[in-house]
Formats: sequence, structure tokens, C-alpha cells
Amino acid sequence: MLNWAEAIGALAVILNAIGYRQNDVNAYRLWVALALAAISTHFFLLGAMAAGIGCALACVRNIIAMRTQHWLVAAVFVTGNLGFLGWEFFILEHSALVFIAYASSIIFTLGTVLLNEATRIRQWFILAEGLGLIYALSVGSIFGSVFNIVNLSSIGIKLWQDKKMAEPQREDPSA
Repeated sequence: MLNWAEAIGALAVILNAIGYRQNDVNAYRLWVALALAAISTHFFLLGAMAAGIGCALACVRNIIAMRTQHWLVAAVFVTGNLGFLGWEFFILEHSALVFIAYASSIIFTLGTVLLNEATRIRQWFILAEGLGLIYALSVGSIFGSVFNIVNLSSIGIKLWQDKKMAEPQREDPSA
């Protein structure tokens, strides 16, 4: 089962890297939804329920966010994340690690639904990816960790490229 989980995790890394390179916010949301479906499956196969649930909710959220960014959508998904957090922590008595996974998911929800500029989304997702990395390392997810590291790298590179493109071109003084 571990080999299948990691293979699906590798697919998620590829899909998500493509997503983070998109300039159109809806293209970004679609590619990332596909990646989220794969990484959700990866985490469920590893028995990491909090990440599996959070990523499954995020997949659906991204698809809905392609049509509407109404605050009510964010409220429904934040409430869903909090409900699952409560269920896992208080009923199933999972460790406090679930707080990290759901905090990451909530940041992703708010950024995806309420923000419409790819650069602002990427900036907020640095925090969410960092939390996701902590969780993935904690549950022993190889490709979950790679997923977060690649995402953090992709975000950083894209933000750097965007900043370089926005800077005025300097003329060569020796010319």
C-alpha cells in the first residue's frame, strides 16, 4: 500500500507544480484541485486522516471557487474544517497534530476563496505550506513532504520572477 500511496503522492507533486506556475487564477484552481485529489488519496492511504480530509475538502473548494468567491463558501469550508477538527480531536482522540493540518487547510480555504490575485494567494500559501510540511514530516509522508517543499519552492520562484518582471529595466550606462 505504501508504494501506491507514494506513487499517487508523486503524481500530486507534478500536478501541483503545474498549478503553481499558472498566471490565471482559475487555471491555478483547477490544476491544484487535481493535485489535491491525488494528495488526499495519498494521505488516506497512509492513514493520515486530517490531511486526507483537509485536502479532499480543498479539492471541492477549489472547484467551487472557480465559479464563486462568495464569503459564504469560505464560511462553509472553514466550518467544515473546524467540524472535522473537533471530530478527530475530541471524538477520535487523535493527537494535537490535527490542529496543524486543519490550520493549514483553513488558510488555504481563505486564500483560495477570498483572494482573486495569484500573487496574494501565493504569499499567504507560504504559511499554509509550511504548516503542511510540519504535518507531513510528522506523519512520515515522503511525498507529502516533497509536495510541500516543491510548492514552497515554486511559490518562491514565481514570486521572485513576478518581482523581477515588475522592476523597471535599467539602461546600461556604458552604452
